[in-house]
Amino acid sequence: MTWEAVIGLEIHVHLKTRTKMFCRCAVGALDPPNTRTCPVCLAHPGTLPVPNRRAVEMTILLGLALDCEIAERAIFHRKNYFYPDNPKGYQISQYDEPLCVAGRLRLPGDGGGEIGITRAHLEEDAAKTLHVGGAEGRIHGATTSEVDFNRAGTPLVEIVTEPDLRTAEQARRFLQLLRQTVVELGISDAEMEKGSLRCDANVSVRRRGEAGYRTRWELKNMNSFRFVGRGIDAAVREQTRLHEAGDEVVQQA
Repeated sequence: MTWEAVIGLEIHVHLKTRTKMFCRCAVGALDPPNTRTCPVCLAHPGTLPVPNRRAVEMTILLGLALDCEIAERAIFHRKNYFYPDNPKGYQISQYDEPLCVAGRLRLPGDGGGEIGITRAHLEEDAAKTLHVGGAEGRIHGATTSEVDFNRAGTPLVEIVTEPDLRTAEQARRFLQLLRQTVVELGISDAEMEKGSLRCDANVSVRRRGEAGYRTRWELKNMNSFRFVGRGIDAAVREQTRLHEAGDEVVQQA
């Protein structure tokens, strides 16, 4: 092959705390809709968020397991976006100074290698939008869209890798090892089928030996190891076809 894939992953993991990230509501995303809410996580005027100490401790524990540098001081920011699943109109997330940076995770065996960890930072999850009346719960053809705020404010750690992965199989093995790590640490159930571990993949291709990176595609919210592998393989095949045909690869997310 004259082409190689360049792959980086963004993994979102629900932390196994009793309460939410910035209020004392019990975590219960699968409980009856809108039964785990309060004025803080619903963003009522005058309410103030207070960080969950246990979520911070869990994130530091993960950072140590990933050989990260642990920040002496971390800062939360507001990531502004307007969508029905976001009651505040912004998400509270770490940006400039995350808790954990510059780590690594080594994959065992042949073709494994050391995968760099750019950062692991804390944030709060959004609510869940339910599309009613459409095919398979999709928005297309739905008669109504309803919001369940139980999940809003659930502690979430986002782990971002360096673009060190080169094959779909290597990405799948990395994700499996990372999942095993967080489960063994006791900080998450990391059940992909329930949404407590979700994965985005940033995929591009370049000629072997080529410096720098070409235009990437971002594959969002994949919820199984099989889907991660199949999605990356499909993106690599299509981008290779476009490059070889002399067509432009347009950035997509």
